[in-house]
Amino acid sequence: MKLASFRGDSGIGWGAVENEVVVPLDSVWPDIRQGIAAGLPAIKRAVESTVMRLPVDALRWLPPVPVPGKILCVGLNYGRHIRETGRELPRYPSLFVRFADSFVGHGASIIRPWASHKFDFEGELAVVIGKAGRHIARDDALAHVAGYTCLAENSVRDFQKHNAQVTPGKNFAGSGSMGPWMVTSDEIPDPSALTLQTRLNGMEVQMGELSDLIFPIPELIAYISTFTPLSPGDVIATGTPEGVGSMRAPPLFMKQGDVLELTISGIGRLSNPVVDEPQANQHTSRKVL
Repeated sequence: MKLASFRGDSGIGWGAVENEVVVPLDSVWPDIRQGIAAGLPAIKRAVESTVMRLPVDALRWLPPVPVPGKILCVGLNYGRHIRETGRELPRYPSLFVRFADSFVGHGASIIRPWASHKFDFEGELAVVIGKAGRHIARDDALAHVAGYTCLAENSVRDFQKHNAQVTPGKNFAGSGSMGPWMVTSDEIPDPSALTLQTRLNGMEVQMGELSDLIFPIPELIAYISTFTPLSPGDVIATGTPEGVGSMRAPPLFMKQGDVLELTISGIGRLSNPVVDEPQANQHTSRKVL
């Protein structure tokens, strides 16, 4: 089952995607986080009892979970990506957080900030938590997953490297994207079998296999839930494979007019045009770096 959030004529809603229509479920649960918490069997029953259908072409996609309680991202989690950076394999996952307003939905424009031209692409698989938990055992971890979605994490590389904390380079407003929907975990019993492809203007720039993760999804959930409780709707971005623009010679960064596409087997395609942030938003006289 595909679950998505959207903006329509009557405002923000969510529901189940079936071919070219969406079965709205916000009359049952006001937001997708509450629906996820109710569980997949309850969602399926609600879909069967709902008559209304909304045409997909009348909706604008939002990130599947528009306002997660937590967005936790993993850096340097693919073996081949580690090798291209010349670093040693980490002992523990490298984690940072992102703000909800740093992501847009499928089809919306991602924004290259006026403060930097080093706007890099990063295609990733994201995990959406469905069952709350703390100190989750690795063997039980996948039972806490509601589903999976495409996530273009993207980075503003110079701001990422201003100091030891990557937060600035990872949280520019509208710099990332997520969606179009999440595919429920019952349709993806083994996420390590998935493959990921990132294309920029039709050219393949990243190809990765989830089996190349240094810290697989169950291990990530177990580690993260050791220090923070996980709740329905929380999102974990699992890292990006090799091929990022900053590691190329010469570097390849995104610019206005580009189109970034991320395809993950079994999930779908996330596509977003790139636009420049309007100079009218500039509040300082600092020059572009």
